[in-house]
Amino acid sequence: MTESEPVREQEVEPIFRLMKVEDIPEILVIEREAFTMPWTEEAFRNELTHNHFAKYMVMELSNHIIGYAGMWAIVDEAHVTNIALLEAYRGRKWGDRLLDELMKTASFLGMISITLEVRASNEIAQNLYRKKGFRSAGTRKGYYSDNREDALIMWADLPAHGE
Repeated sequence: MTESEPVREQEVEPIFRLMKVEDIPEILVIEREAFTMPWTEEAFRNELTHNHFAKYMVMELSNHIIGYAGMWAIVDEAHVTNIALLEAYRGRKWGDRLLDELMKTASFLGMISITLEVRASNEIAQNLYRKKGFRSAGTRKGYYSDNREDALIMWADLPAHGE
């Protein structure tokens, strides 16, 4: 199997685990594929080592990280910082599973709601979020510094842990 060759999803179940500093090089590959303004190695290192609100997880298939998600857990609210998959794995419900796991983790940590910002033009992500119970709660004008695009603010309620 080459690095860019996707694993056959029916053969393997994903593993979700906490992100480690050693994962950052693989995370940066995903980050550069997914975002026009990718986070830096230093940003991830700071999140993992200095931000006690930050919770990051990776999604692995056959010992390869194919996606990751992060949030800040503050009081009883989870704020999604980022969620991304390698391009080769998009459009096949893997993002669905990653978001499910992030939401389960937030609930486990005692969060009662979850929020995120998404580009106004990113219909694919918005559709996934709506499917997971997120609803629009407003707009942040000019939120994205690369092109001043607006962000849609979305919120969802989380089930109590164990429900």
